[in-house]
Amino acid sequence: MENLLLLGLIGLGVWFWLDSMNARERAVAAAIRACKEINVQFLDQTVALESLKPARNANGHLVWRRTYGFEYSLQGVERRRGRAILRGRVLEQVQLDTDDGAIIEQYE
Repeated sequence: MENLLLLGLIGLGVWFWLDSMNARERAVAAAIRACKEINVQFLDQTVALESLKPARNANGHLVWRRTYGFEYSLQGVERRRGRAILRGRVLEQVQLDTDDGAIIEQYE
């Protein structure tokens, strides 16, 4: 019985890791797309997980709401912050911080 429980926990860990890698790839793609739309440079070619919380999707199922942070630059000199927010496997929004406030693109 202990072995079965251990295998279940390992399987759950592997599933969570694979799901997290998939979400991270979606966040990188969303950040690249958002930066191209406003003609700025996506820095470091990566995102970092800032927040992980349980949430409900459009169907009412329990999913993870992940917030990934990234940096971009207008002219390659300064660094500005942005965020890509995913609810489950669905991109919810991308936020880009500017001098005039935040640019928020809703997707859901």
